[in-house]
Amino acid sequence: MNKTAIGHLTALATVTVWGVTFISTKVLLRSFSPVEILLIRFVMGYITLWIMAPHRFRLQDKKQEIYYALAGLTGVTLYYLLENIALLYTMASNVGVIISIAPFFTAILVMFGTKEKEKVHVTFFLGFVVALIGISLISFNGSKMQLNPLGDLLTIGAAFVWAVYSVILRKINRLGYGTLYNTRRIFMWGLFFMIPAVFALGFNPDWKKLAEPVNAINFVFLGVIACAICFVTWNYAAKILGAVKTNVYIYLDPVITVSVSAVVLKEKITPLIMAGMILTLAGLFLSEIRPEKTEKS
Repeated sequence: MNKTAIGHLTALATVTVWGVTFISTKVLLRSFSPVEILLIRFVMGYITLWIMAPHRFRLQDKKQEIYYALAGLTGVTLYYLLENIALLYTMASNVGVIISIAPFFTAILVMFGTKEKEKVHVTFFLGFVVALIGISLISFNGSKMQLNPLGDLLTIGAAFVWAVYSVILRKINRLGYGTLYNTRRIFMWGLFFMIPAVFALGFNPDWKKLAEPVNAINFVFLGVIACAICFVTWNYAAKILGAVKTNVYIYLDPVITVSVSAVVLKEKITPLIMAGMILTLAGLFLSEIRPEKTEKS
């Protein structure tokens, strides 16, 4: 199996896990606040990364630290805070659709905001439109979209900062350090920037509830697997495929969430949802293919 195929499989495996996180978070929200879930899961993730890579490493140039700080601020702190706060002001279906514009923002930033260009073909934008229609069908399932300016703008902000994170990650991947160490350092800065939000939004979890088997299992899943391991695999896939091609897999999040919900929560898959899943997969395929170059005779 070649390296590109491994990159695609790694990205697919990562979004498969991330698509399930919504269900775990939904369970934990019965006992914990969004910021409590966020901090606990990333602390667990950071500890896990130290266990996986227990050795310290020093940067060859101290100026490189700014990339890790910006990655932690955008990809960890701002992205998750903006997304969680947005859910307080707008419908989850709105968030599911709007957050899927992150690949589009990534493509624009890569095309016009970086010196190291990554080719973006017209099929990418066609696939984006098809996938967005599919995700809309899945998220709204026949109901009308209710706009909420504050919540929807926060979600757009979340999509944009994830795109910024993806571009910064391109730079970090070119520094020559291991993916595990890169991810651990990003988490460190993410937790650092999370501290002001914890004080502002309040952090007072019921530790007895944390010991309950259902909550403990879900925190282990979110912290160890979805945070620590999946951020490593995502960053590894981005290193191989590039920021744009990797981010396209974000389209699959609602497809996976709906599929798992049907199995675990016995939620019904309607014809509209099925059509949305097909369109989303078609959009993913279109975004990933490269048009054949025509040769002049």
